[in-house]
Amino acid sequence: MYTKRTIVILVAVLIVVPFDADAQCAMCRAVLESESSGKAAEGINNGIVYLMAIPYVLVAGLFYFIYKKMRA
Repeated sequence: MYTKRTIVILVAVLIVVPFDADAQCAMCRAVLESESSGKAAEGINNGIVYLMAIPYVLVAGLFYFIYKKMRA
C-alpha cells in the first residue's frame, strides 16, 4: 500500500519537526507578566506580526511578478 517514497517522506518530516516547539513560551510569558507597563508585551506582539507578515509579502510579490511575466 505505502510506497518507499511515502515512507521516506514521512520519516523525514518526523525527523525535521521539532518536538519541543513550545520550549520558550514559559520564559516569555514570565517576563511579559512581570512587567507592569506592558511595553515589552507590545514589542513582542509587533515582532511576531512582522515575522509573520514578511514571508506572505515576499510570496505575494513573487506570484505578482510571475503573473505579469505569464500575461506578457
